[in-house]
Amino acid sequence: MANEITYQIDAFLQDNSLTKDNTEDVYAVPASREPADEERILAEMKAEDTGLRPETILHVFELEKRVIKRLLMTGHAVNTGLYHASVAFRGLVKNSTWNPDENQIAVNFNPGADLREAIRQTRVNILGPKPAGISVTGMEDVATKAIDASATAGRAFTLSGQNIRINGDDPSVGLTLTDEDGTETKVTQDLWVINNPSKVTFIIPAGLTAGTYTLRLTTQYGGNSQRQLKAPRTVEKTLYIGTQPPSTGGGSGSEEEGSEGSFG
Repeated sequence: MANEITYQIDAFLQDNSLTKDNTEDVYAVPASREPADEERILAEMKAEDTGLRPETILHVFELEKRVIKRLLMTGHAVNTGLYHASVAFRGLVKNSTWNPDENQIAVNFNPGADLREAIRQTRVNILGPKPAGISVTGMEDVATKAIDASATAGRAFTLSGQNIRINGDDPSVGLTLTDEDGTETKVTQDLWVINNPSKVTFIIPAGLTAGTYTLRLTTQYGGNSQRQLKAPRTVEKTLYIGTQPPSTGGGSGSEEEGSEGSFG
């Protein structure tokens, strides 16, 4: 029976930008999934195993659309159970004459009884904070033009990616380099050269000894200058300062594990 069906929809939690000081003030947004076009709908109908031929299902599908369009465009309100649709007009009518340049036909849709019942039978699964999409997709030693994660102390180094602009007032926001012994060196703001959403260039501190380092970029940048995330996001990459990366494993700047970032 239809009333025994239970649905589930995934959701992410997104910061309320109007209450920046309250980290618990969030709201839910649907987790994006691929759109279901006509081909997908027809495939789902066929999968119901109704015994109908695909051509018959397609014919009924197209016939329903054609009839509903005709009813709406002749002034009928349509109630399919799934939705209620009705025509409305927009714009002022001047001199009792319809002007397509100034007047428009609109169609209003509202949930019908069937859809309202489906809503009541739907569970919402909270997946956690909505990812900001921070990622590093490329690295370059500006001095040598190397793109293999090798870097030169005292010279410029460039990160390219998505939503990597360093922004925010959380103490963790910024750039750090940590050597294999765990000693952390902060890349101070005076060493930042370019700080854009898709490109960050900075000077590698001159005093660093040769070795393998973990570069950590932390930001509260939320995709535009007006939106600041409440929780900082971090992305990490391995750099080889004054040395060459190993010939196997952990080499490429664009394929290294962890390039998609973590969420604080």
